[in-house]
Amino acid sequence: MASIRIVLADDHRVVRSGLRLLLGGEEGIEVVAEVGDVDATLRAVLGHKPDVLVLDLNMPGTMTSLEALPVVRERSPGTATVVLTMQEDPEYARRALRGGALGYVLKEAADSELVEAVTRAARGESYLNPSLGVMLATTPETPSGPPDGLSSREVEVLRLIALGHTNTEIGEQLFLSVRTVETHRSHVQQKLSRTTRAELVGYALEHGLLGPA
Repeated sequence: MASIRIVLADDHRVVRSGLRLLLGGEEGIEVVAEVGDVDATLRAVLGHKPDVLVLDLNMPGTMTSLEALPVVRERSPGTATVVLTMQEDPEYARRALRGGALGYVLKEAADSELVEAVTRAARGESYLNPSLGVMLATTPETPSGPPDGLSSREVEVLRLIALGHTNTEIGEQLFLSVRTVETHRSHVQQKLSRTTRAELVGYALEHGLLGPA
């Protein structure tokens, strides 16, 4: 039987090393690439066409990991994605599964669950952390998607603008160039028809974007 070929995507080198040891020690599993941001993830998936992508939700890039999920599904339909994250909020799991992920594993349970999740995903089967599955079943779904057609990244930029951060500071926090931040800011202003910081702050307050991160 052919090995399950895997791309590991996590922005922490130490985490990737641990995952490589965990997965590489299993018979029938081969790690073909490691990457540390969303853009490199898409390049690796297109280049290697792996059986499974193990994807961290919180990585730098020109799009978020959640936004990359449908791109992976479209450009490499033979690749199954297993999300590996610290995010226990069931809404993140809903969005990941809706975006095309087959597995959702919490990092704290990686030692005991990741190999099974990867193996199932390679067979086209789903895997969900058991405790998170209970939460999904008992937690009402919240309205999906950012308001007024904003992308997830644009919402992040808007929130930081409203909190008083400069374009340079926003770029540092989101691992983006200043030019990319300026582009996102321009798109936000166009979509909302609001140009001043005061107007953007007002919008963010109206839509609850300044609550706890």
